[in-house]
Amino acid sequence: MGVCPDCGHHHLLSAAERIALLTDDGSFTHASVTVAATDALGFTDSQPYPARLARARAATGLDDAVMAGTATINGRAVAIAAMDFRFMGGSLGTAVGEMITLTAETALGRRIPFVVVTASGGARMQEGLLALLQMAKVSQAIAAVREAGLLTISVVTDPTYGGVAASFATNCDVVVAEQGARMGFAGPRVIEQTIRQKLPPGFQTAEYLLSHGFVDAVQPRHALAGWLSSLLAATGASSAAGRRRVPAGGSPIITDPALLPAANPWDVVSAARNAGRPTTLDYLGGAFTGFVELHGDRVGSDCPAIVAGFALLDGQPVAVIGHQKGHSTEELVARNFGMPMPAGYRKALRVMRLAAALRVPIATIVDTPGAYPGADAEAGGQAAAIAGSILGMFDLRTPVVAVVTGEGGSGGALALMVADRVLMLERSTYSVISPEGCSAILWGSAEAAPDAAGALRITARDLLAMGLVDGVVPEPAGGATADSRATIEAFGRAVAATVAELGGIDGAGLVAMRRQRFRDIGTATLTFGAEIPEAEAV
Repeated sequence: MGVCPDCGHHHLLSAAERIALLTDDGSFTHASVTVAATDALGFTDSQPYPARLARARAATGLDDAVMAGTATINGRAVAIAAMDFRFMGGSLGTAVGEMITLTAETALGRRIPFVVVTASGGARMQEGLLALLQMAKVSQAIAAVREAGLLTISVVTDPTYGGVAASFATNCDVVVAEQGARMGFAGPRVIEQTIRQKLPPGFQTAEYLLSHGFVDAVQPRHALAGWLSSLLAATGASSAAGRRRVPAGGSPIITDPALLPAANPWDVVSAARNAGRPTTLDYLGGAFTGFVELHGDRVGSDCPAIVAGFALLDGQPVAVIGHQKGHSTEELVARNFGMPMPAGYRKALRVMRLAAALRVPIATIVDTPGAYPGADAEAGGQAAAIAGSILGMFDLRTPVVAVVTGEGGSGGALALMVADRVLMLERSTYSVISPEGCSAILWGSAEAAPDAAGALRITARDLLAMGLVDGVVPEPAGGATADSRATIEAFGRAVAATVAELGGIDGAGLVAMRRQRFRDIGTATLTFGAEIPEAEAV
């Protein structure tokens, strides 16, 4: 595979080697058209452009810096274009742009996912503005594929720079980078020689890009094909897509509050906060299969307090987005105690919008004390990120199921709970503020937190009785911490049953129902008019 066994360096591969690495043996079929660049500008530097083209063609056996066609990845059909850096540095010219555009149009025509493998120094200077405009030409083709509800995937390899990085390498739905690959708009040498800026270690490497939220994943070369296969399955690019069936064993959801035992609210708060309760990753490992995690907000950060991606639930592709706390002190600190930064909400909404475009149901797992309240979160636009998630969820034309599994704290929880169905585990809470916060503000001391917990009516039983949640998933004797396996199994059956229930409603119907659901909240408790003195009403 061209990987050094000693240092792990990933050496350059040709386009043909790339396609052979990623696709099933013997499945690749070349595109039926041949596109070759011409010297439209009559360009000459140290030698005429036609001479450079002739040398590159002779050296590589390619017509230009890309190989394209159709293939299968673990049996799933894709349209694929792979760039070849050996051909004039993989530069983007008219022929390359045309072939990648035709590949995207093939994906659109056959309704299959589109995969592009990038390796380029940027736009081809010898073709001038014609080359630059290929950035937009390919982008509009990708836009059409995305609008049709088909998955677009960019596989970034080393190096990917300039116009390719600033267009189709980063405007696909999912961006996965090969280990050690470098990507950026301006290369390090350009930066250092033009503005004399000292660059940090690992600048523009795949690992740097992942930590800054610009790519969804980094994979070693040997794992790329398997990762792509899992992604295609989990996003619905398989025969299982669109299947809706009630899980074996039926639904465990309780909809009558009288069937739930009364519990001391403060005891419920303590149970909801117990570090032994299953986390989002526990539910993903126990109730779902084939989880593929996606990272980054595409703006400059990735938030570890939000886990997002795609998985299979009883054979059904589902997008899963959830708060992640942890069981140990180290995990809790690493995950910021489940309190998201703005990047977490932007990541969540990005994945939810992708799920809606692909017509994949969404399940959110809520367990947070609230959004992170620090100065850096405020500087990053915390309020706007939460507001954007709340607003954006109203437009999702796919079923959305939210489950509070622990703490549902304030706006930090609501940002993932604008759903068609809202469920709670029996010993979870959902509140406008923490009991301690309420007590400090209204009682003047946090010591009245147990009283505040009762007054706020934050338990699953109370909220079901008030009609603010749709159902409660019972926990085993002793609670979720006593039998996490049974809890996870009940959770999975509840989500699968709810997804199946919503599966017969079209996208427009779901949006209308979701909006009406929240429009109706609180209408029976508000009074206006004569009961308010005129001066106060004004």
